[in-house]
Amino acid sequence: MTGTGSAPIEKWRDRWSGAPGGVVVLDLGEQPASDLFPRPTDPTPDPRYPLRMVFSPVSGLLQLEDDPTTPEEVMGVEPAALVRQAELCVADAAASGLIVPGSRVLHYPSPHGGSWHRQLEPFGLIEVTDGEAELIVDVHGMMHAADQRAAFLERRAHLADDGVILLMIHNASAIVREGMWNALKNGHFAYYTTPALVGMAEEIDLVAIGAWSYPLYNNGTTMLAFAKKGGRWGSTRADSVTALIDEETALGVLDPERITESLHSALVSSVAAIRAYLDAAKDAGLKVAGYGAASRTAALLTSARVTPEDVAVIADASSAKHGRTMPGTRIPIVSPDDLVAARPDRVLLFISDLLPEVRRAMQGIEQNGGRWVVVDPVPTEVEPEQL
Repeated sequence: MTGTGSAPIEKWRDRWSGAPGGVVVLDLGEQPASDLFPRPTDPTPDPRYPLRMVFSPVSGLLQLEDDPTTPEEVMGVEPAALVRQAELCVADAAASGLIVPGSRVLHYPSPHGGSWHRQLEPFGLIEVTDGEAELIVDVHGMMHAADQRAAFLERRAHLADDGVILLMIHNASAIVREGMWNALKNGHFAYYTTPALVGMAEEIDLVAIGAWSYPLYNNGTTMLAFAKKGGRWGSTRADSVTALIDEETALGVLDPERITESLHSALVSSVAAIRAYLDAAKDAGLKVAGYGAASRTAALLTSARVTPEDVAVIADASSAKHGRTMPGTRIPIVSPDDLVAARPDRVLLFISDLLPEVRRAMQGIEQNGGRWVVVDPVPTEVEPEQL
């Protein structure tokens, strides 16, 4: 774990405007590549790289400073919580008249597998991969682009004059509000707040015509709708968008000092609490395992100096990860069935939104006397009677 102090950097350039200079608001020090899941026989130590979040005073965008890593094979499985989220977004968009049956749709899905293909099937849309489309759907896609302006302009170029872009984001305002410091990871170049994203859109003659907020990721998921100014949807920003901008601005998402204070204090308290919990569990003779070999888990384990002696195994739904290990810590990754068979006393859940589905899927954990422990923001044991 390292410190953070709103440190200015001069040579770095904003991924939106290209303007030089930014402010480091979170510094996680040297971290292993987020999407590297080495095999037990791979040579050690795993390579590490600086991992820092930068705020641009020009665009207001929170960004990954640099990413020298090479993207690895996508091994994730879309959780039920994300599937349900897609259903909610599509329902809201349809109710607002933003989805026209039989029109053309162009998808920009997440490299991690998230998309709305199945949820949009009932509308009989014509899927295209090039040219214009009346509906452009971006599900955590644009954040993976190192050149943010080029990525947004590409989407705009494919937008029909009367079309709509639907962007689903993990709202960085929630990251700031909740101190979700381990949301920072390789490959995620941009972290959008509503003020920053709407400002970017307006620079390229798009107007925000709608905003919807959802409880996923600690009330941190937002769907924003954009259209070409002066077209079918007019040129006036929706009241729901303005209200969200005002709310997030008041939170301090455009103030690098407030962002730094939130993320750094959360980093310090979270790492200390995890370390204290694991030390106490070891003293009590408890067998601890984990669930959720997600890319965001890597920085949490490394920052808290977690070893296989602290957490014996980590289970994950993705069979592609089974038999591999977590980067940096080399904790083995196993199947959910293997996790239940191991009869752990405590299971650290690294993605809190998964709690309802993993409890249903692995009832044997609690039937064997174990307990789930939600890690974010600090380890909290879930009482069995809450089933």
